[in-house]
Amino acid sequence: MTSDGYLADCRARLAFDLLANTWNSVVLWALRGGPSRHGELQERIGGISSKVLTETLRRLEFNGLVERRTGTAPRVAYELTPLGRTLLGPIDAFGAWAFEHGDEVMAAQERHGGC
Repeated sequence: MTSDGYLADCRARLAFDLLANTWNSVVLWALRGGPSRHGELQERIGGISSKVLTETLRRLEFNGLVERRTGTAPRVAYELTPLGRTLLGPIDAFGAWAFEHGDEVMAAQERHGGC
């Protein structure tokens, strides 16, 4: 794919859009260890409202990345699908990049008036 292919390819834009939403990546990463209930996820993630977590889980389910499993009522758990697991590598790589270059990005932001 040429460098301009990313501009024209809807699949590439879809992938970038999936990772551009902060909560998508955070929730996928939080599910990497196996199925979790809503409250467990909210506690593990921290800083996310119940409403935003529910919206994020629905969006990830809609995109085939997360599966909602219903057990004995009211037990509902969420887990990564095989497709969702394929994003763990890119999320990990992006996190490693942020860890390595985050200070540089924050310094640039400060030079331009902060966040």
